[in-house]
Amino acid sequence: QVQLVESGGGLVQAGGSLRLSCAASGRTFSTNAMGWFRQAPGKEREFVATINWSGGITYYLDSVKGRFTISRDNTKNTVYLQMNSLKPEDTAVYFCAARIFGTTNTVGSEYSYWGQGTQVTVAS
Repeated sequence: QVQLVESGGGLVQAGGSLRLSCAASGRTFSTNAMGWFRQAPGKEREFVATINWSGGITYYLDSVKGRFTISRDNTKNTVYLQMNSLKPEDTAVYFCAARIFGTTNTVGSEYSYWGQGTQVTVAS
């Protein structure tokens, strides 16, 4: 089992920045690929970013490339999502997720463990 707890969400003006954190506990974190997903009101959950077990491979949703950065610290069992140049369309609940495998994946159903989510609101 892996327990995931997100933090760092909040209200920010367009153009601002936020850093989300996801603290993991339970089984060995360093073997799990991690991902961030988001869900806006009335919309389906969408992939945002993923990172492999070592942190050496990352993938991003096209609309966040160059603005968001996913990273991990395996010594702290934590994955981060640095979000810069935020836009109103980034407003959503952001979820952290963990795979049982170490390789990246952009599909939500490939993730076995999910956090409770943290709200990000970007005001125009």
